Amino acid sequence: MSNLLKKVWESVSNRTNSTKNTPNSSSNLSYSISHAALSDQIMMCSSSTGEFDRIPLDVFMQIVKLLQPNHVARITAVCKLWRLIVSDNKLWMYYLQNQQVPWEAIFFSEVNLRAGFPLQICSQMQLFMNIYGLRTQVPGAIIVDGGSGYCKFGWSKFDSPSGRSATFLEFGNIETPMYSRLRHFFATIYNRMQVKPSTQSIIVSVPLCQYDDTEAAKAARRQLKEAIHSALFGMNVPSVCAVSQATLALFAAKRTSGIVVNIGFHQTSVVPILHGKIMHKVGVEAVGVGALKLTGYLREQMQQRNLHFDSLYTVRSLKENLCYVALDYEAELCKDTEASYEVAAAGWFTLARERFQTGEILFQPRIARKRAMGLHQAVALCIDHCHAAELTADESWFKTIVLSGGTACLPGLAERLEKELHGLLSPSVADGIKVLPPLYGADSAWYGAKLISNLSTFPNSWCLTKKEFRSKARSDRRNLA
Repeated sequence: MSNLLKKVWESVSNRTNSTKNTPNSSSNLSYSISHAALSDQIMMCSSSTGEFDRIPLDVFMQIVKLLQPNHVARITAVCKLWRLIVSDNKLWMYYLQNQQVPWEAIFFSEVNLRAGFPLQICSQMQLFMNIYGLRTQVPGAIIVDGGSGYCKFGWSKFDSPSGRSATFLEFGNIETPMYSRLRHFFATIYNRMQVKPSTQSIIVSVPLCQYDDTEAAKAARRQLKEAIHSALFGMNVPSVCAVSQATLALFAAKRTSGIVVNIGFHQTSVVPILHGKIMHKVGVEAVGVGALKLTGYLREQMQQRNLHFDSLYTVRSLKENLCYVALDYEAELCKDTEASYEVAAAGWFTLARERFQTGEILFQPRIARKRAMGLHQAVALCIDHCHAAELTADESWFKTIVLSGGTACLPGLAERLEKELHGLLSPSVADGIKVLPPLYGADSAWYGAKLISNLSTFPNSWCLTKKEFRSKARSDRRNLA
């Protein structure tokens, strides 16, 4: 085997210089080439692979896979037949499947996101060999997920966020101008990452705020985005991409349309999104129960049982490791649900009913003396609004419910919400509804931004430069005048 590969590479090395200017005609191949179709094209090709002609194609392709992608790319310079063989989509799908990013995420992003906003499905995909080559050249970006409780930031080539900090809303005091707070916030992030702002593009997830479709709310959202861009361009960042946190969480779930239920720090947001755009005119619902309320309620229950703890960190750890959402609350009250967990530096704690009563306040806020809609009622109301709006002929777009946020990781939450929705909605509307648990928990938006930052077309398709931002801002002002 090693001698065979050596012979392949020697053949490539001897002929590369003489054929390096040969045009690559592989772009004319169809998007998906089966081995049968590839065999037919090989039969029609006038050139030869020499001794390798006698090897069955499927065996030969397995041999080629043992080479590094950059070596395989050089083989295209040998002759037309070699170029035809190593340009096969299945070969480069194999290489893409061995990347750190899951293949399903790569395929979703390259098909649905590569054109930027407005989203367009790329029906005529480039060869995967070209996509692979472009993705290896993508410079990457700094990702800053503003969050609602704390900010997550890091380098897009990393597997996960490298640090956390307070959100920009908590920088400075309420009287400090937003621009100054943002400059302070981003300067702190860059200092912690030890990166010069002028060297990398940045993707910022914009927190959910000003939910209404009123002119005042639109102006507030626009001003926040403009302040983010102005602060970053004032720091000489080359290009900026600012996308809603809910939209990025939807991308992380490999969807472009659906309803995002984001359980934030202070409240829960129910956000309808169609083709990557938030449908404010349909209506964004907000429930005044968030992660902080659940943690506070568990603390109250522990105090009532005289369970002593030193910090809120202990309570939060117990919530994350012992609590769950019951599929049937009344039936769960009759069960023995006692379980224990050891919190580092705090010792062992045993919880019983507190384990499922904590998550129950999402559906029955009155248990925690909170006057608010239940989560299922808010989502059902949003679905009804989407159904009544008749935005598209295909109503399946709002039947995918994507959960995001750390608290959304509570076991049983997705199943309970789906059950409650089927009980609240009419059968025709409820049919096909699916609730998806968060793959990345509190980091969902960060991973959605990571998909964008690794696109073969990044940063050109998603980011604004300083010049483009100024031109767009002037155009927007003229339209408003």
